[in-house]
Amino acid sequence: MCGEPISMEDGVIIGIVVFLVVGISLYLYRSKKRGETCIGCPYCKKCAGKGSCGNCGGKEEKKHTG
Repeated sequence: MCGEPISMEDGVIIGIVVFLVVGISLYLYRSKKRGETCIGCPYCKKCAGKGSCGNCGGKEEKKHTG
C-alpha cells in the first residue's frame, strides 16, 4: 500500500474473491427470503425441528402413531 499499482495476478485474485463473496451473499439472502431455516440442508422443508435442522439429523422425523 505504498502507492504501487496492483499487478494483473493480484487483480484477478481480488476479482475472484469478490465474485465468490457476492455470490454466497446473494444465495444466503435468497434462501432466507424463501423461508429456509437451515440453509444447505437438503431436508430443510421436511424437517420437524423448527429453526434448526440439527434435530432431524438428515432424516425425516417419523410420526408416532399411538
